[in-house]
Amino acid sequence: MKKMINYVMLAASMTAGMVASANANDLQKLLEQVKNDRISEASIDKKREAEFTAARADKQALLNKAKAQLKAEQDRNKRLTKEYAENEITLAQKAVELDTAEGTLGEMFGVSRAAAADAYGAISTSIVSAEYPGRGDILNEIANAKEIPELEQLEELWFALQTEMTQSGEVSQFTTEVTNLDGTKSTETITRIGTFNLVSDNGYLTYNDEVGQVQPLAKQPAGFITETASSFFNTTSGYTELYVDPSRGAILTLETRKKTLEEFYHQGGTVGYAITVLLIIGLLIALERLIVLGSVSSKIKAQQKNLDQPNENNPLGRLLVVYNENKNADAETLELKLDEAILRETPKVDRGINLIKMFAAIAPLMGLLGTVIGMILTFQTITLFGTGDPKIMAGNISLALVTTALGLIAALPLILVHSVVAGRSKSVLHKLDEQSAGLIAEIAEKESK
Repeated sequence: MKKMINYVMLAASMTAGMVASANANDLQKLLEQVKNDRISEASIDKKREAEFTAARADKQALLNKAKAQLKAEQDRNKRLTKEYAENEITLAQKAVELDTAEGTLGEMFGVSRAAAADAYGAISTSIVSAEYPGRGDILNEIANAKEIPELEQLEELWFALQTEMTQSGEVSQFTTEVTNLDGTKSTETITRIGTFNLVSDNGYLTYNDEVGQVQPLAKQPAGFITETASSFFNTTSGYTELYVDPSRGAILTLETRKKTLEEFYHQGGTVGYAITVLLIIGLLIALERLIVLGSVSSKIKAQQKNLDQPNENNPLGRLLVVYNENKNADAETLELKLDEAILRETPKVDRGINLIKMFAAIAPLMGLLGTVIGMILTFQTITLFGTGDPKIMAGNISLALVTTALGLIAALPLILVHSVVAGRSKSVLHKLDEQSAGLIAEIAEKESK
């Protein structure tokens, strides 16, 4: 047992000795590595210190250079400031010298600029520029000039004013390019009446000074005005009438804004169209009645010339047929038979006449209906938008007024044709009554004998 313990202790001591020997070797290596690293780091530090020392010398050189540049710029600033002050004094002296040298020329400069500006405003918008384009360019240069105008420029100002005055009293014909409403361009011969109007074979034209183009009016004025323009353009000698706008286009522009009868008619809307339909139907009925009653009257006249041979194609012939069938009856019976025949003919003769009269009465009432609708819409517009802009209410007011006018316009011819047709109808019935009375009188006379 003791031997075993001794062996174990011997083994343990041997193992501890081996571990201690291994640790001693590692520490020796570590010590040698630390010494080597210290030598290496010392070498690196010396190298870096040498680099920093060299860089410091370079930075000092850059700093010295920047200080030299700063001093140079400061000196330049002082020199330029001094020159600027001296130049300001010189400019002030020169301005005084310029005012002294100009004298009254300064006043002429202001007058010429003002005159050129006024002339440019009048000439650039004048229709004379349509015949003589580019006249306003030199005037615009004078008006915006910063120096005294030269003699040639003053002469151009004089020529422009003199040309405008001369051409304002002349009638001239020239050829120029006209820009049509669809954007196409054509070359036309135009007659210019002073500074008032431009006319061609198609009517009046206008000069658009913004783009420098001659253009036809968006809508020509009333026909009788346009006809005088065409007649004047085609006249080669003598005198002819022509409407001239003394306001240089303002009145003519207002004329073009006037609505035509067709435009007024369409403002009546649905009510206006209904009144028109009513008028057309009434007139067609009246036309049919006039044709029929005219034919009946002519046949009655032919029948009156031959009473012995009645023809049933007319009311009088049919009346004579009834008479011949009852000529042997007494006067009272014959009268009743003839009255019955006349009553049968009356609806045929009076057919449609009362309808025309009814249309004549309805038309004004429909116009009044349109008036009421227009006023209702007007008040509705006022409620929504107020009364600030009358144009908003203009459409509804037009509806109110136009329908009333259309109702009256429709009623007047309907009343007239009703009177004519009713007169024709009464004439036919009167002839039948007259013939009936004559036949009855003839029978009564025979009975009395």
